[in-house]
Amino acid sequence: MQNSKYIQNYISVISEALYVQDDNVAWWVDSGATSHVCKDLYWFKDFQPINDGSVVKMGNVATEPIKGIGSVLLTFTSGKCLCLNNVLYVPGIRKNLVSEIVLNNCGYKQVLESDKYILSRHGSFMGFGYICNGMIRLNINYPSIDNSVCMVSSSTSNNFHKSELWHARIGHIHYKRIKEMSKMSLIPAFDMQNNEKCKTCMLTKITRQPFKDVVRESKVLDLIHSDLCDFHATPSLGNKKYVVTFIDDASRYCYIYLLHSKDEAIDKFKIYKQQFELHKNELIKVLRTDRGGEYYDPLYFESTGIIHQTTTPYTPQQNGVAERKNRTLKEMVNSMLSYSGLSEGFWSEAMLTACYILNRTPNKRSKNTPYELWCKKVPNLSYLKVWGCRAVVRLTEPKRKTLGERGIDCIFIGYAEHSEAYRFYVLESNDSVSVNTVIESRDAIFDEERFTSIPRPRDVIHQSSSKSATQAEDVFGGASSVPEPRKSTRARKAKSFGSDFQLYLVEGTRNETISQHQYCFNIEEDPKTFSEAMASRDVHFWKEAIHDEIDSIMHNNTWVLVDLPPGCKALGCKWILKRKMKVDGTIDKYKARLVIQGFRQKEGIDFFDTYAPVARISTIILLLALAAIHNLVIHQMDVKTAFLNGDLDEEIYMKQPEGFVMPGNEHKVCKLKKSLYGLKQAPKQWHQKFDDVVLSNGFALNQADKCVYSKFDTSGKGVMICLYVDDMLIFGTDLEEVDKTKKFLSSSFDMKDMGEAEFNFENCSPVSTPIDPSLKLLPNKGSPVSQLEYSRAIGCLMYAMISTRPGITYAVGRLSRYTSNPSSHHWQAVSRVFKYLKGAMNYGLTYSGYPYVLEEDHSSTSGWVFLLGGGAISWASKKQTCITNSTMESEFVALSTVGKEAEWLRN
Repeated sequence: MQNSKYIQNYISVISEALYVQDDNVAWWVDSGATSHVCKDLYWFKDFQPINDGSVVKMGNVATEPIKGIGSVLLTFTSGKCLCLNNVLYVPGIRKNLVSEIVLNNCGYKQVLESDKYILSRHGSFMGFGYICNGMIRLNINYPSIDNSVCMVSSSTSNNFHKSELWHARIGHIHYKRIKEMSKMSLIPAFDMQNNEKCKTCMLTKITRQPFKDVVRESKVLDLIHSDLCDFHATPSLGNKKYVVTFIDDASRYCYIYLLHSKDEAIDKFKIYKQQFELHKNELIKVLRTDRGGEYYDPLYFESTGIIHQTTTPYTPQQNGVAERKNRTLKEMVNSMLSYSGLSEGFWSEAMLTACYILNRTPNKRSKNTPYELWCKKVPNLSYLKVWGCRAVVRLTEPKRKTLGERGIDCIFIGYAEHSEAYRFYVLESNDSVSVNTVIESRDAIFDEERFTSIPRPRDVIHQSSSKSATQAEDVFGGASSVPEPRKSTRARKAKSFGSDFQLYLVEGTRNETISQHQYCFNIEEDPKTFSEAMASRDVHFWKEAIHDEIDSIMHNNTWVLVDLPPGCKALGCKWILKRKMKVDGTIDKYKARLVIQGFRQKEGIDFFDTYAPVARISTIILLLALAAIHNLVIHQMDVKTAFLNGDLDEEIYMKQPEGFVMPGNEHKVCKLKKSLYGLKQAPKQWHQKFDDVVLSNGFALNQADKCVYSKFDTSGKGVMICLYVDDMLIFGTDLEEVDKTKKFLSSSFDMKDMGEAEFNFENCSPVSTPIDPSLKLLPNKGSPVSQLEYSRAIGCLMYAMISTRPGITYAVGRLSRYTSNPSSHHWQAVSRVFKYLKGAMNYGLTYSGYPYVLEEDHSSTSGWVFLLGGGAISWASKKQTCITNSTMESEFVALSTVGKEAEWLRN
């Protein structure tokens, strides 16, 4: 190697770099190189030429000249940047090399695990690479090279083709126009190739290819078009939120079903198939849909022999029949609702009626109506009425009285499909029919010029058997026939238990109705897997909970689908499903949480630090004491799906969640952009996100407890925020300051306002002291009592001890030593503590001294209590870890411990 001030250490490039052809823009980590080497000039952000004959030597003694030195900025796919200084420019080398030795000297940590290479610095993740052909290739973003600019700039000096030059000068118009302008002598004449193409034009002017005219099928059921309409924002009478359409290609006859959730679509198709294949004596051959996951059931289509055609992504034209039908239906529904004056809650009945009418009207592609092609007979439209008009419906014989009114006021809302009857919505109840009831009858007087504007209807009680009611609400090729009720017609209103829980009325006599408390024994255990939830009898509630969780994740842009990079492994995920119960034992709501398998993460590769933002109990009590002294306003807020807000620094890949695998992209994985429940670093990332948002708004961070933030103006007004994972207490000088903080937090996160903070105690039987001073507790040598029950009792008492009841500190601390093998004497002592809590609810505390030694092992006990505003804010009672020889010595040991706590509270 030749001598040079730049080259004295540059002797380590491996020989394969010169002779092995590879990706032109890739960067490789070389453990033998003593300097970074780059072969392309465009990588350099600053550059200094070298012309002194310096060379770099390979492992096979070959040399290549060094043309310059500079800095290169590499951007990892994680978004982090790696700045390489003193990079040698060697055009004759085949690979761009990063020196492992130089990275180590600069403080970077490099971990090679299996086929994956992890780069970090000072505990912060930078990026990763993977093994390829025996070397480590960095996973980075590559710069775009503007070929057209390079071509134009070089053409100015290198006899650039005139046609391309003028094409660029006049704004990249079409070459045919350039020919015409040349013939008109507007521009110089020059030769031009007929097939000339401009890459810039191809990239910027590319349009969609025209769609071919589709040949229409001639036989019914040969091809079925299907699509889903979303009315999620406006639930229907039966709380349905979606509509699925099935359209026969040959006849254009449409059948629709109303759905609670999207995943019911495939089940409705199975019903549709079974019903109409039997009626038409034909088989469905092809189902054409978009790529929605609601139709995904490859095993079913394979077993039935049906071809499931799906559209190309973002190409709704390929399913144009269904898309156009949905548009027509929606337009008709909007017009019918607007003309009738009914609220949007009646959209489902309007949709059923619109479908019924469309099937009986011709279209531009056929002279015959879909009904005629489907049913082989001409439809009779003489009985059609204006949808939403007022009507008087004649009561049936069992309901009519000898004297009095024979009819009832209703609103006309549709047609029955398999009988000559109309459907009506009852406006006023009487002794015979309930209000908000859907009934069917053929005997009615219509006033087609009279309408009634009514608000969102309440839940409808269908006067029918459960089977028929389901048909009338869920399915429509028109509407279904519903028999009149035989049981009591007394108006019955369902109690409201909120949007998360629905209670359905039980039809029957009092003797047939089972007492509600007996249902408690029928509640299933929480499902452990997604498949168990889908097979349970509460499947609809679980589906709704799961979709709510997925909606939160998608709204937060938690991941993107990508191909799994070589050398990386995707973590699994699991659905955690729980029923949240009320105090009285009834179900409050169904909760679903998608949790990643964070236990498979490896420290230093998938995460670097873990902690949760948990304020000390002493901090909370101290703030409450300050609030009592200064008369502060205390409010409480909760962050919904808090862990989904944290931004990830590391690159983490996850398998697609069960039930939501994207059709056509089954091989792809989820690259997490934000944290997810189960990740080791999820609490840390959430705290970091909250920290950034709050501090940027002018809050100051408490240095003694990193979960306390404060913001005060010069007049003394302001607030303090105390964070406990995803719950927070807000202490304000007045309600106005608290409301400002709430609005600020709600604008940054999805918050739940809990209002004013409340604190309650449990009840238990009274005694005068928490523990009998004369009681000698010894380890159990006989038969133990229930260790589980004893542990639960100690756990409950510990929470009260730490949070609110310092008076039981010594008793609980002493009794907790026997958790592993408790006896009946220990259980009696625990029971005494509960009894004391009840008796001492309204008592104050007096603090006394303590004997030098009271334990069998001659150990002393240290204890302290700090008071603020007349109340205890921090306390403890701990067994000393060393043996002392006197009372004074044990007091010095206690003083050392309490001094640490005092210093922390002072700060």
